[in-house]
Amino acid sequence: MDKREISRIFEEIGLLLEMKGESPFKSRAYYNAARTIEMLTEDISELVASGRIREVRGIGEALAGKLAELVGTGRLGYYEELKRSVPEGLLEMTAIPGLGPKKIAAVWNQLGITTVGELEYACIENRLVGLPGFGQKTQDKIRQGIQQLKRRRGFHLYATVIGEAERLVGAIRHATGVRRAELVGELRRRLEVVRTISVLAGADRPHSVLEGLRHVEGLGEVTQAGNRITARSSLGVPVTVTVSEDLAAHAMLAGSASEEHLAALAARAARMKVPWNLTGEHGGIAPKADSEEALYAALGLPYIEPELREGLGEIEAAEAGRLKPLVEAGHIQGVFHNHTTYSDGSASLDEMVAAARALGYRYIGISDHSQSAFYANGLKEDRIREQHAAIDAVQQKFSDIRIFKGIEADILVDGAMDYPDDVLASFDFVIASVHSRFNLSEEDQTRRICLALANPYVTMLGHATGRLLLSREGYRVDMRKVIETAAAHGKIVEINANPHRLDLDWRLCRYAKARGVRVSINPDAHATEGLEDVPFGVNVARKGGLEPSDVVNTLGPEEILPALKLRR
Repeated sequence: MDKREISRIFEEIGLLLEMKGESPFKSRAYYNAARTIEMLTEDISELVASGRIREVRGIGEALAGKLAELVGTGRLGYYEELKRSVPEGLLEMTAIPGLGPKKIAAVWNQLGITTVGELEYACIENRLVGLPGFGQKTQDKIRQGIQQLKRRRGFHLYATVIGEAERLVGAIRHATGVRRAELVGELRRRLEVVRTISVLAGADRPHSVLEGLRHVEGLGEVTQAGNRITARSSLGVPVTVTVSEDLAAHAMLAGSASEEHLAALAARAARMKVPWNLTGEHGGIAPKADSEEALYAALGLPYIEPELREGLGEIEAAEAGRLKPLVEAGHIQGVFHNHTTYSDGSASLDEMVAAARALGYRYIGISDHSQSAFYANGLKEDRIREQHAAIDAVQQKFSDIRIFKGIEADILVDGAMDYPDDVLASFDFVIASVHSRFNLSEEDQTRRICLALANPYVTMLGHATGRLLLSREGYRVDMRKVIETAAAHGKIVEINANPHRLDLDWRLCRYAKARGVRVSINPDAHATEGLEDVPFGVNVARKGGLEPSDVVNTLGPEEILPALKLRR
């Protein structure tokens, strides 16, 4: 059992205790332990076996005992007993945006509601309005949250699934008799949210693939029908493996493009009178080709990367010669938008710089929260001066990485920044972000952000729409107008690489590129591990058709500071 699963169980225990009305200190102890375990850098099994787990802050004798039981047996009697004491549907309710454990306890204890369906019907019947601490607005938010939950059922973050999918493919490749295995479908197109793991395998018989799948931990419900094998991953994601003797380029293309892209290719083939049959249905596959590049060439097109195959004008762009080599993770030379223990980060300034150096970055921008973010220990002016002195001291130690002084400054409701200009002028860069009043009208929210972008000391816009994938919709804002304003004032727009955000959306990247707005792919790291999220942001940029020159942090440390200052 790995640390993420143990952390999830401890988090769930905290939720269950809170729902049952237990002491807040008790539930808080499990919440804190869950976060501590998630951040461990050493192997938790070794820590438990050696007894050194008791030396970890926040892990006392009782919690250490439960960890020993979990690591040793894969089960925890206390957790299982606690789950039996609470209706199963209550835990499902925790996925509803805006519905915390205390409110769940209230609807359970006062209305006898134990499932999401019952809760939705109670909203329809207006039964939540009279509950203490609820009211009409709360009821409306809960009902909207239930609709969000329904929409995202069966969906998973790309970042959550990709590791398991790659391990599955690796196991298939190592099986005797398997010549090739490749991920296709949503994962190959690097969609931010996926529903399935799709694999194509080249082997003499499906049995060879089945042998490989036996080595995949947690894989269940494995069945075979002809040349197709289906299963369910340990994350609950449906898995489909299609087996053929020869893994043809036709199958790779057919399996790695949207229906719209495939339809556009077929229509082009018909106009050009090129035989076109990628699946072999109603005849053999055509045209003859030994690679995807050759298939596109048969239609007079250059190769189109899988990320672009969405049927959104990429074929016309390819025909016109507008498709250039896409940005890659290796092009990123440094990263902005990183938090430390000065605000709500879990790693110190020294630790964040060391982690960036270890990843090969040539610069790092430190941008803790500003003073309005009191909930995140935002920096008052005296602490800004303190941090700048600390950055200077750390910079003296290292000549191979440049440390830039920045801030993630809140955009106030009237569009002003929450520091005066003389304070903003003390930073190398300023990220302007919305962290409050998400409920403004589209017109007011758009005006708010556009006014901030007009500030001469703002460098870039952070997480432009405030969305949290599969959890919270973005606030209402006219992003085309925001991008146009960024273009007018020479501002950068962030692609927030945190897998839960991936904001700017890739569909808007195309508009930003068309308007000449450059992006910065930022990890929004609150821990050293967060720095490793940058490739997820690169996926977004690639899907948006961005080249290295469209991404400002492909510049080296000598060029980047003048580029930041120019935006003033």
